[in-house]
Amino acid sequence: MGRDKAFLEFEGEPLWQRQIQTLINLSPEQLMISGPSREEWNECEIVADEIAGAGPLAGVGAALRKCTAPLLVVLAVDLPRMSTDFLRSLCTDSRGAVPRGPAGFEPLAAVYPAACAALATQALSTGDFSMQDFVRRAIDRGLLMERLIDEVESLFFANLNTPADL
Repeated sequence: MGRDKAFLEFEGEPLWQRQIQTLINLSPEQLMISGPSREEWNECEIVADEIAGAGPLAGVGAALRKCTAPLLVVLAVDLPRMSTDFLRSLCTDSRGAVPRGPAGFEPLAAVYPAACAALATQALSTGDFSMQDFVRRAIDRGLLMERLIDEVESLFFANLNTPADL
């Protein structure tokens, strides 16, 4: 893609800044960015993937292991229409919650209990990097509950990966 999607702009603001502000509005105890260290991100704790090439589960797993709170809010950089209020609505149960729409789970705008760290470690160690499988196992073990996305909320999940997606 030539340019890191975190630096794409939506409504005149880099995606990473937009998502940081969305999370700050939740008043988190801890703020982490999963990815390589960058000067722009010095206000946040940087969490590196422990397994290269393992996709989002590597970042989620690393963040879960570093999380000091009972719940971890995960928000992908490429969901610029996500709202603080929607994320807050997922924080109502100690089990955590993952949205589900017609295409499946939306695991990168979800709330995970810290207890999911062991499940992530196990999946990564066996080479199962699927976020959908990870979420299903967490639901089966009673760690997560599923939250259906209604038609209006589906707008929050519009994915932006390239300028053409605008």
